Amino acid sequence: MKNVGVVVLVLAVLALANAAFVVRETDQVIKTQFGKPVGDPITKPGLHFKLPVIQKIRRFDKRFLEWDGDATELTTKDKRFIFVDTYARWRITDPLLFFQRLQDERRAQSRLDDILDGETRNAIANHNLVELVRSSNREPEQDSGQIDIQAQLEEIQVGRELIRQEILRAAQSRTGDLGIEVLDVQIKRINYVEDVRRKVYDRMIAERRRIADRYRSEGEGEAARINGELERELKRIQSEAYRTAEEIIGTADAEATEIYAKAYDQSPDARSFYGFLKTMETLSSTADERTSILLSTEGEFYRFLTDIGR
Repeated sequence: MKNVGVVVLVLAVLALANAAFVVRETDQVIKTQFGKPVGDPITKPGLHFKLPVIQKIRRFDKRFLEWDGDATELTTKDKRFIFVDTYARWRITDPLLFFQRLQDERRAQSRLDDILDGETRNAIANHNLVELVRSSNREPEQDSGQIDIQAQLEEIQVGRELIRQEILRAAQSRTGDLGIEVLDVQIKRINYVEDVRRKVYDRMIAERRRIADRYRSEGEGEAARINGELERELKRIQSEAYRTAEEIIGTADAEATEIYAKAYDQSPDARSFYGFLKTMETLSSTADERTSILLSTEGEFYRFLTDIGR
């Protein structure tokens, strides 16, 4: 009898252990019996019980979950081919309905792929590209190389933020009967397809080169103006310096002539010496070693030369 009691006790302990389970703060649990849910979902953390062996529990995450879509090639309303990469956050709001409709998170992710990708495709197809890349009609920063930039910007009517909200509302309306809620949808990246992207880059490079050529042309024009002013100023300074030098030389020659004249008038010897000096200067400037000179006996050259010989 004692052994039977031990066996019964062990079986009771095992049954109790199989019947008790703990619900964590991050979990929400439903009980199933033969694969079908029974009772209400358990969302309160703590120790709970179920029928051993017959009933099983299914745990679902109570936290916000991530959905990350693949970059998909889409077409805008104005026939632009772009890649759009989106992501979203969602949660399980009704674990019982979620289990009945989707069973687990893997199937929920697959269902969200269909819903979010489809709504994103519809929204992109209903709007022009400019509406997807801009959120407002704010005035852009402008530099001197882009004088006509305001005329180049097209005014938007909707904008990226409102399109994102449109996708979110459409997705929420389709997930309410699945036991889940889409909390947020964001456009992570928008880019042109490769062929279009190369053309855009080429156009941007051409625009930058046009602006660079404008700056270069303006710089060359300014350099030519500065060099012209510099040359004119240099010629003016040289002209004034030449005039001043000629005035100084003229004044000096006048003073020298005046001194010579006074010396010539004051003394016969001085006149004779002055005449001698002027004659020698004339001779040195008109003759060299290979020059033959025919002199008259009555000329000044002859008289001074013969005087020197004496």
